[in-house]
Amino acid sequence: MSDESTATEPDVDVLRSAVSDQPRPPRANAISASLTFGWRALLKIKHVPEQLFDVTVFPIMFLLMFTYLFGGALAGSTNVYLQELLPGILAMTVVFTTIYTGVTLNDDIDEGVFDRFRTLPVWQPSVIVGALLGDAVRYTLASTIVIVLGLVLGFRPAGGVVGVLSAVALLLVFSFSLSWIWTALGFVMRSPESLMGVSMMVMFPLTFVSNVFVDPETMPGWLEAFVNVNPFSHLVISMRGLMHGTATAGEVGVVLFMSAAFVAVFGPLTMYLFRNET
Repeated sequence: MSDESTATEPDVDVLRSAVSDQPRPPRANAISASLTFGWRALLKIKHVPEQLFDVTVFPIMFLLMFTYLFGGALAGSTNVYLQELLPGILAMTVVFTTIYTGVTLNDDIDEGVFDRFRTLPVWQPSVIVGALLGDAVRYTLASTIVIVLGLVLGFRPAGGVVGVLSAVALLLVFSFSLSWIWTALGFVMRSPESLMGVSMMVMFPLTFVSNVFVDPETMPGWLEAFVNVNPFSHLVISMRGLMHGTATAGEVGVVLFMSAAFVAVFGPLTMYLFRNET
């Protein structure tokens, strides 16, 4: 009996050798966790490079098409029109790109990935923040393409390098805050197609019924009133001012205030939906 019990007793040395004697890795903090999820978003682009079409091909098409279609008719010169058009096209391109944040999130929910994310011992908002940081890289790429192409075509910002970089930074802040709206919708909509449809229905009037292409003073009074309160129009005004050295603190402050309001409202709402997603 004793021989049988001795034979079945586990070998203590074998058990100890199977267990790591190294100290447990420290728990990821909010910054490192967010950067990890941001890197995950970039890896998805690596495996599906077609996702870069919206930040590479579309900006080039928009800038060339609108400059040479409307430049001569609206400003008498494509070069003169380009000086006012480029900041608007840049803003339009990047703001439209924010829609894909919610679409990608909705795909992850359908695949069950977020069920696992909610069980991880990390700062929970890092899942969303990281995805938004990854998208910020795409926004930066789109901005670079538009500006470089604009310089080739004859865009000459009076605000210099500092003005251009300031305008891009403001655009990234606004786009980051706007992305929280689409992430919230990503938890609500049933499919990526429905989310895309709703997003386009919102973004088309906001971007096209704005001050990107023409002066609002040439519009009917009721339409001009809408354009003047359109958040996107305020963004374009600030970007033009920064690029051409005429921006005021009030113009930039309005955009920063709107960005903070978007995050304050839709950030907590997104996290609530994230924790209660079934």
